[in-house]
Parts: sequence; structure tokens; C-alpha cells
Amino acid sequence: MQSPTIRDVYRARQTIAPYFQRTPLHYSLGLSELLEAEVYLKHEEYLPLGAFKSRGGINLLSNLSDEERRRGLITASTGNHGQSIASAGREFGARVLIGLPEKANPVKVAAMQALGAELIFHGDNFDDAREHCERLAREEGYRYVHAVNEPLLIAGVGTAALEIIEDLPEVDVMMLPLGGGSGISGACIVAKAVDPSIEVYAVQSEAAPAAYLSWKQGEIVQAPMDTFAEGVATQSGYELPQSIMAELLDDFLLVSDDDIRRAIGLLVEKGHTLAEPAGATALAGAVKHAGRLRGKKVAITISGANITAERLAEALKVYQAG
Repeated sequence: MQSPTIRDVYRARQTIAPYFQRTPLHYSLGLSELLEAEVYLKHEEYLPLGAFKSRGGINLLSNLSDEERRRGLITASTGNHGQSIASAGREFGARVLIGLPEKANPVKVAAMQALGAELIFHGDNFDDAREHCERLAREEGYRYVHAVNEPLLIAGVGTAALEIIEDLPEVDVMMLPLGGGSGISGACIVAKAVDPSIEVYAVQSEAAPAAYLSWKQGEIVQAPMDTFAEGVATQSGYELPQSIMAELLDDFLLVSDDDIRRAIGLLVEKGHTLAEPAGATALAGAVKHAGRLRGKKVAITISGANITAERLAEALKVYQAG
């Protein structure tokens, strides 16, 4: 797999432009005062599917051959990636099968069903579903779409970072959540191509540290996964994003699940923003490591807003408890 370049991100922007409007980058007075920094929220939850992954799906399907689309696509997802591929498949007339954990987020499951995807429930987590989909692709001849190790997906989601720099050329720090690593990889490629002094931080739950350990140790590592934040819940690092992060990522921060819950509440109260757990993870990292952001211009990506009422109520309870 060859890492995408800044040119690939610009090509992706041309590809996806007819399908999406750019998302806003809004200054947050409340969060700026709290963090003693100039804080901007990149509102990827404003995209039609409520998450940043939409960008990658359109870019991927646009570049597939007619033969690949006829064969059908199969992928594994905890929700947002699956919605992206399902939506793009509907747009381009391709059959899409999606493998999901047995207890996948019901909001995301309903969305994928509405988009016409064929759902396959298997296992307790993303990696169980992924391995099952890989077997089906080999046996049935589907075009397998890895949720992370796909250069076209990374180039597509990297367009969000391009918009940040265009809207805030003087940005000092970009903070993004990390699950598999497509979003952070795209941000690294864009930021370092434009200005190597822009710092890029990945944030993940300490209850799912596989990507962090892979980055830290310089090799693919598997680790236990017990986070409630399904969008950052992976048991393994992945080759392509890890190779990009090894070269370009400035730092990798871990936060607790309660840090993420408090960040959901903080976004509601201070940022007037609804975020799913993964969508609030970058802010959780900013709060925990506020000292390194003080006085800087900081762009925090809200990657998605597909949260259930139960999860929201649970998060607000933790936030209100302090």
C-alpha cells in the first residue's frame, strides 16, 4: 500500500465537491476561555451522515472500476465507516455488505439499513467483524474494503484538514480522535505538506490502546479493547496509518472513558455541540493536556454526532458529577 500524498487529497477534494458542502470551523468562546487558547471546532458532524467518514466513501467508490462495483463491496464497521460505504454504494449503484459487531450502535445500524446495505452481525467487536468479512470476501469474490488500510479513504477524509488550514491558515495545533487512524493520517499528510510546524495530535481511549502501543513500539500490536466509544474501539494497529504516523505524527495522547464522557457534556454546555463518544475524544485530550495548548490556535475535530439517548444521558451524568 502506498501512502497518499497531498496531491491525492486535492484530487479527492475535486471528487467529493459535488456531493458535500465544506464543513464549518467555528470559534468557541467557552472552550477558548476554559483552555486558555484560541479554540476552533471543526464540525464534521454537520455532514449528511453525521460523521467525517462520508468523505472517504465517495472518494473510494468514485475511483473503483465498473467490474469492482458489479462484484459488490464488503467491509466491516462499528457504524460511521459503514454508513459512508453504504451511502456511496447507493450513489454509484453498487451492492454493499457490512459486517458489524453483534451489539453495534443501534442508531448507526438503522442508518445503514436505511441506506440499503446488507448487514452481517458477527462477534463482539470491530476486529471480529473485520476478520469475518475478510473470509467472506475471499470465499465469495467481493471487493473487500478495509476500513483503514485504503489510500483512497485516507485521501478523502484528509480533505477536512485541508479545509481547516484554508479557513485558519495560522493554525498551530490540530487534534483529532483516532480509531483505526484514517482521519489522523489524512491530517498528518496535509498539515506537514503545508507547514511542518503545525502540530498534529491523535487522541484515543486508554481502554483501547492498540493503535497507541503500535505507534509507540514501532510495530503492529494487538491489545484488549474495553472502551464504550465504539468509534475509537479497535484491538489492533493498522499498517498504512501506522506507517504515516510513524513519520509525521507529533504526539499520541490517551484519555479515560470518563474523560470522554465529560467532554461530551462540555461540548453541550460550552461548545453548543452534540457529539458521539469518538466525536468528543479529541476535546477530552485537549482538556487533559491543556498546558501544551495554552496561547495557541487549536483546531479540534468533532468527528461525528451519532450518539444514542442512553449514551448521552450517561455522559451528562458523569459531566454533572464533575
